[in-house]
Amino acid sequence: MTIATESRYVGKPMVRREDKRLLTGRGQYIADFTLPRMLHAAFVRSPVAHARIKSVDLSAARAAPGVVYALSGPELAKIVPPVSDSQLSLPAKWKSQIQHKFLNPQQPMLAHDKARHVGEAIAIVVAESRYAAEDAAELVAVDFEPLPAVVDAEAALKPDSAVVHEQYKTNTIGEFVLRKGDVDTAFARAKHKLRRRFHHHRYAAIPMETRGVVATYDERTDSMTIWSSTQVVHWVRKEAATMLGIPEARIRSVALDVGGGFGVKGHVYPEDLLIPFVARAIGQPVKWIEDRHEHLISACHSRDQIHEIEVAFDDQGHILGFRNDYVVDCGAWNPIGSGIAYNTAVHMLGPYKFQDFSVRARIAATNKVANAPYRGAGRPEAALVTERVMDLIAQELKLEPDEVRRRNMIRADEMPYAMGVPYRDGQPIVYDSGDFPSLLAKALSALGGMGAFRKRQREARAQGRYLGFGLGCYTEGTGVGPFESATVRVDPSGKIYVTSGACPHGQGMETIFAQIVADLWSVDPADVVVQLADTSAIAIGFGTMASRSTVTGSAAMHDASRRLQKKVLAIGANLLECAAGDVELRKGGVGIIGVPGKEISLAKIAHAARPGWDNGRPQGVEAGLEETNYWEPPTVTWSSAVHAAIVEVDIGTGKVTIDKYAIAHDCGTVVNPLLLDGQIVGGAAQGLGGALLEEFNYDAQGQLLTGSLMDYLLPTASDIPNFELIHQSSPTPLNPLGVKGVGEGGAISPPVVIANAVSDALREFGAEFNSTPIKPEQIVRAVRAGAARR
Repeated sequence: MTIATESRYVGKPMVRREDKRLLTGRGQYIADFTLPRMLHAAFVRSPVAHARIKSVDLSAARAAPGVVYALSGPELAKIVPPVSDSQLSLPAKWKSQIQHKFLNPQQPMLAHDKARHVGEAIAIVVAESRYAAEDAAELVAVDFEPLPAVVDAEAALKPDSAVVHEQYKTNTIGEFVLRKGDVDTAFARAKHKLRRRFHHHRYAAIPMETRGVVATYDERTDSMTIWSSTQVVHWVRKEAATMLGIPEARIRSVALDVGGGFGVKGHVYPEDLLIPFVARAIGQPVKWIEDRHEHLISACHSRDQIHEIEVAFDDQGHILGFRNDYVVDCGAWNPIGSGIAYNTAVHMLGPYKFQDFSVRARIAATNKVANAPYRGAGRPEAALVTERVMDLIAQELKLEPDEVRRRNMIRADEMPYAMGVPYRDGQPIVYDSGDFPSLLAKALSALGGMGAFRKRQREARAQGRYLGFGLGCYTEGTGVGPFESATVRVDPSGKIYVTSGACPHGQGMETIFAQIVADLWSVDPADVVVQLADTSAIAIGFGTMASRSTVTGSAAMHDASRRLQKKVLAIGANLLECAAGDVELRKGGVGIIGVPGKEISLAKIAHAARPGWDNGRPQGVEAGLEETNYWEPPTVTWSSAVHAAIVEVDIGTGKVTIDKYAIAHDCGTVVNPLLLDGQIVGGAAQGLGGALLEEFNYDAQGQLLTGSLMDYLLPTASDIPNFELIHQSSPTPLNPLGVKGVGEGGAISPPVVIANAVSDALREFGAEFNSTPIKPEQIVRAVRAGAARR
C-alpha cells in the first residue's frame, strides 16, 4: 500500500478559510452569544491596592430593580472551598536538575480576606440586563482596612516590606538558580568586564476582544456548558469540574470565534469558574462580558523584569562569562508559576556560545495585576539583556555590533548544538537545526549592509540628523509539550473530519490544518472539515499557547492519519479486489497503483467500514474509520530570527522614526507563507508598541494610572513601518512535518532593536537606553545631559 507523502498544499499561500465569515460579519464572538432567559453579571472590583476586607454589604444591591442574585467573597468562601492548585506542574526531570523554591498562592474566585490589587473582584451582581447589574454593583458597600501598598518589586523583597500573602511571611514566592560552567574562574581570567542594569517594563496583550463567559446548567442531566473567550477549553473544563463537583464528562467547554488572545487568555481565570457556579445557583444562563477598563485592571499584565548583569569578555569580543540576578514582578498572583521567569533564563543564551553562565531569578509578589504570558513570554526580556550586551561589548572594543554577534554565534556546521542546560520540560536544550550566521547576513543585506549604513549615518550627521542601526537576534523554544491531541475521521460523505485540543484565536488554524490534512489524505482542503476549541469534539486536549499548535497539532493529525490510512487502504483494496499492497490514496479515495480510473471513493469506503452485516470490510478489520492520537513531543523545536532596523531620532522632540525594518526568520517547514507573514508582522507590530508606546504605570498607592486607552497608548497603522521579511527554512527532525512554531517570534526582538538603534544614533551623547519603553522625554533628557558633559 502507498500512503500520500506529496505536498500539494503545504507551502502554498492559501487565503484563510475563516476570513469568509469573519470579514463579512458572520463570525460569532462571546458578546454575540445569547440564550433564552439569560441574565447578566457585573463585578464589584476593589478600588484600593491592598486592604483587609472587613465587611461587604449587598443589601442595597439586592433590592435594586432587576437584580436576581448577588454574592460577596466572604459569603462564597463559606460555600466553596479553595480551588486546587491550577498552575502548570513542573516536570520531575526539571525539578531534579534546578535548585528552586516556589510558593503558589491560589487566587479565590472572589477576594474574601484581603484585596490584593486594584481591580480584584470582591462581589458579583446578576440582573436582567447588564445596565441593571452595573447600576446595582455601584450600590455595594465594602468596608476596607487599608494596608501599605507593595508596588516596587525590589522593595517587596526586603524584610521590612508589607507582605501580600501573609501565610508565607515573604513576598519572594519563587526563586531558582541556573548554572553552567565555572563562572567565577571565567571572570577572574577575563581582561574585560562590564556591569549594567536593565528593565523591561510592564505592558500587556490588549486583544481586540476582551474576556467573556456564558454558562448554562441543565438540572435534568446535572451538566454544564461553558462558552468562554479562552485559549484553553480543556483546562477550563477541568477546573470547572473540580470546583462544581461534576465529572468532566458532564461539562462542555467551548470557545467561539476569539478576537485575539496572545497569552492573556491562556489560563483559567476566576471569572471562568464563578459564572458557571452562579448559573447553577440561579438555574438560568448567565453572561459576563469584560469591558475595556475591567480588562486593564483585572486581565493579566506581562513583562516587568529588572536585571543586574555582569559580563566578561576578551579582546575579540568573545563572551567568557555571564552573571545575571533578576527580579520578576508577578503582581498579586502568579497563575503560570515559573514559566515566564525560566523562559527568560534559558533564552538569554540566544544563538550564542555561552560556556560559563549563571543566573538567579526571584519572583516578587506586589499589589499589581497578576503577571502571565504575553506573546514572547519571557523571551523579549531575555533578548533585551543579551542583545544590549552585544552592542555594549562592541562599543567597548570599538567593533561593529554585527561582528561581535558573528564571533559568538553557533555555526550551521555545529548543529545540532547542545547548550548544556535543561529546558522547562526538563530535557537538555539542543538546538535541533538552523543557520544563525546566515540569518544575520540576510537581515543586514536587506538593509544594505553595515558599511553602507555607516556611510549614510555620517552623511546624515553632517546635515544635523541622527540615524541609528539596531540588531536583535533570538532563538525560541517552540512546540513545547506535554502533548496535543487530534482525532481524524472519514465522514460518511467522504470528507475528512479533524479535531484537536488546539484553540484558535486568530492564527488561521482552520486553514493550516486543512492544508496539512489535505496533503496527508490526497484530498482538496475544501474536503477537510476542521472543528476546534470544543471539548465535546475531543475528550482530552491541552490548548494553544507557547508557539505550539502547528507543531504539536499537526504531528497528532499526522500520526492519527497514518494509523487510519492503513485501515482505509485495506478496505479499499478489498472493494477493488486486489492486494493491499497494490493500492494508494488518490483523488479523494483509493486507487490501484498504475491503473488510472480504477478508484473507489472515501465515501464508499466509509460505508463499508460501518458496523453490521458484510459491506465489503475485510475479515479482521474493525468497524469504524476514526483514530485519535496524543502527540507527546520529545522536547521543543528551536525557531530563530534576526531583526534589524534603521531609525532616525529627532533630538529636539525625542521622536523616533523607523526608516527601515527587516526580519530574517527560520521556523522550519513553512505551511502557509501568507499566514506566516501575518504572524511575524503582527508580532513585530506588538513588539514595537512595547518598545515605544505601551506602558502600565502605578503610583505609590498601587493605583493604575493607565487605566484606559486614552492613557495606555497602542500602536496604530501609522506607527508601523513596512517590514521586509526573509524566510529561511531549516526543518526540524523532531516532528513528522519538520515544522517549528512561529506565533510569538515577531514580538521578541523589536524592543531591543529599537533600544540598540536609538543608542547607536545618540552615541556621541553617551546615551544608553537599557530600559523600555523608549519615550521622547527620555531621549531629550539624555541628549541634554550628554551635551552638558561635552
